[in-house]
Amino acid sequence: MTRVALVQVAVRDDESPADRVERVAEMVQDLDDVDIAVLPELWHVGAFDLDSARDNAEPIDGPSVRRMREAARIAGIWLHAGSFAELAHGHRYNTSVILDPSGEIVATYRKMHLFGWEDGEPSVMSAGETLVVLPTPLGPTGIATCYDLRFPELFRRLVDSGAETFLMASGWPMARIEHWSVLARARAIENQAWVVACNTGGEHNGVAMGGASVVVDPRGTVVAEAGAGEEILYADVDPALVTSWRRSFPVLPDRRL
Repeated sequence: MTRVALVQVAVRDDESPADRVERVAEMVQDLDDVDIAVLPELWHVGAFDLDSARDNAEPIDGPSVRRMREAARIAGIWLHAGSFAELAHGHRYNTSVILDPSGEIVATYRKMHLFGWEDGEPSVMSAGETLVVLPTPLGPTGIATCYDLRFPELFRRLVDSGAETFLMASGWPMARIEHWSVLARARAIENQAWVVACNTGGEHNGVAMGGASVVVDPRGTVVAEAGAGEEILYADVDPALVTSWRRSFPVLPDRRL
C-alpha cells in the first residue's frame, strides 16, 4: 500500500502568498507516515485571483518552489507541490511541480486547458503543450490540473502513455462541486485508473471553494473524500489494483477510437 495525504489548503484573502507558502510548508514538514502528498492548484495566490497570479508569478527556481523543495526533503516524502504561477521567457504558466523525497524536481506540468475563456486564465497564462507521465510510489502517474478534468481525451492520452494513476491539483469552486465529484469518478472508471485529486478549501476573491478532495479507485469507488474546509485527507492506495482490475474486466482493449 502507498499512503497518500491530500493537503486541502484553505485560501483566504487576509493571508499573503508568502505567509501561506510558509504555513503550508510547515504542514507538509509535519506529515508523518506518508509516502506522497498532494497540494491544490495555485494555492499560493488563489485560483480565482488572477491579479495575484500575475503579480506573484515566479521562475520555477523562485522562493515558493524552493521552500516546498525544502519541505519535501525535511519530510522525506514525494510531494506534488500543487501548481504555481510560473514566469518563464516572458510568459506565465499554471505549472505543477513534482518533487522526490530529496527535494529534487522530477517533473513539471504546464496546465493545458485554461479556464475562464478570454477574460479568465488565458488573459494571464499561456497553455502548456506537453503530457507528463512519471514513475512515483503510485506507479506510472499522469499529471493533470483542475479544468483538465473536463477533457477525457487528455486522460486517454495519459493512459496510452502508460498512466495507471492520475494526480491532480485543483481550484474547483463550490458552485460546480457536483461536477467535480462526478467527473473524478468518471475519469477513474473509464480509464480503470486511480484518481488522487486535491482541491482548494476556504474562500478568496469572493469565490467559495468546493473542497471535496477525493481518492477514487480504478473501479470508481470513492476511497476517501474531504469536506469543504481546510483539512488533510489520508488514504491508502494499492497500485496493483489497476493491473488486476484491467485484467479481470478488460475494457480498454475494446476501444475502437
